[in-house]
Amino acid sequence: MLNIKLLRENPSFVIERLAVKNFDAATIIAKTAELDVKRRNAQTEADSLLASQNSIAKEIGALMKDGNKEQAESAKSRVAQLKESSKSIEIKMDEYAKELNELLLLLPNLPHSSVPSGKTPEDNVIVREGGEIPVLKTALPHWEIAKKYDIIDFDLGVKLTGAGFPVYKGKGAKIQRALIEFFLDKNTEAGYTEVMPPLMVNEASGYGTGQLPDKGEQMYHVGLDNFYLIPTAEVPVTNIFRDVILSANDLPTKVTAYTPCFRREAGSYGKDVRGLNRLHQFDKVEIVQISHPDNSYNALEEMVSHVEMIVKSLGLPYRILRLCGGDMSFTSALTYDFEVYSAAQQRWLEVSSVSNFETFQANRLKLRYKDENGKPQLAHTLNGSSLALPRILAAILENYQQESSILIPEVLRPYTGFDYID
Repeated sequence: MLNIKLLRENPSFVIERLAVKNFDAATIIAKTAELDVKRRNAQTEADSLLASQNSIAKEIGALMKDGNKEQAESAKSRVAQLKESSKSIEIKMDEYAKELNELLLLLPNLPHSSVPSGKTPEDNVIVREGGEIPVLKTALPHWEIAKKYDIIDFDLGVKLTGAGFPVYKGKGAKIQRALIEFFLDKNTEAGYTEVMPPLMVNEASGYGTGQLPDKGEQMYHVGLDNFYLIPTAEVPVTNIFRDVILSANDLPTKVTAYTPCFRREAGSYGKDVRGLNRLHQFDKVEIVQISHPDNSYNALEEMVSHVEMIVKSLGLPYRILRLCGGDMSFTSALTYDFEVYSAAQQRWLEVSSVSNFETFQANRLKLRYKDENGKPQLAHTLNGSSLALPRILAAILENYQQESSILIPEVLRPYTGFDYID
C-alpha cells in the first residue's frame, strides 16, 4: 500500500509513475486528498476538545477545593457535553480512515525507474538468454506424451474435479516429486529456511500481500469460514512476518516453501492453455526475502541469479525478461520473468516471476525492522518462483523426448531413481 504522506506531498509524481503501469490514478488520489483533509481536520478538532476537557477538569478540582460546588457541577456538565462531541468526532474520524484505507487499497505499487513503458508482453525487454534450443526428430506436445506414456491423465482430472486439475501417475508423479525436492534442496543450500505453511489463509493475509482486493475473483473462496485457497506460497510465507518488528541483524530473512497453488484462471481454449500450460491447481516452490531497503535490489539480482542457476542445471533453453509497466503485477515495483522454450510447441513458456515489492506489502503487513537508532522502519519484501512445476515439466517432457522414451535431466536422476520414461 502506498504511503499517504507520499500522496499528500507529491501527488503528481504518483500519478506520473502509475501511468507507466497504464493506471490512471488522478481520480483516486483526488478523493484521498479530500478525505485526508477531512480526517486531519477532525483530528485537530478532537485534539482541541480533549484539551478543553483537560482544562475544565483542572478547574473542577480547584472549584471543589474552594467549595464552589454549584460552579463545579456546571463545569462537569460542560465536560460531559464535550465528551459527547468527542465521541461524534471519533466516529467521523473512523469513517474517514476506513474510506481512506479502501481507496489506498485500490492504488498499485509504483514501478521502479528501470521499468520500461509498454502495455503488452510484447513490450517486455529481454535481459539475457541461455541454453540451446534442441532440434527434435520427434516433436510431440506434452499432452500427447503424457497420454503415450500414461504419466498424466487430464481426462481423469476432469472426471474427479474439472478442467485444469490433472492426475499425475507412475513416473509422472515421481518426476513431479523429484522436481519439488530438487528445488527445495537448491533453495536451502542457498540459505533459505524451509517452511510448510497452510494452504488456506484468512482475509487479512490476502490483503497483506495484495491479492485482495485486486485478485479476489481469481482466488478460490471458502465462504463458510471466509478462508481463501492460496494462489501462491508467497501469501502465507510473507504473512508470517505480519505485525512483526525485526532487528536489522535479522535481515535478510530468507524463506522457501513448497505448496500446491489454486487459481481460478479465466477459461479459454487453444494450444496456449492445453495440458499443463494453464491449470487451476498446480505445484510451486517459492522463495521469499525480507530485506533492508538499502540492499533489496542487490537481493533481487541475487534471487534472479539463483533461479537462473536452477533453470540452467535442468538443461532448458531460457530467457529472462524485465517486465514493462503494463505487464507487471499490482504489487510489484520491478519484476523479472523467466521463460523456457518448448521445442515441440515452438513457444516460450513462463515458469517464474521474481519481484521486488519495496515497502508496498510491508506497509500493508506492518512489517518493520529497527534501524541503528532503534526506530521502526518499513522493510522491503521480495519473492520469486523457484520454480513453478507445470511448464517446467512440460518443457522437460517435450525437449528431452526421444523416439521411444523421454530422457530425465541428469540433475534429477538421483531424485527420480530412473534415467528415462518409456
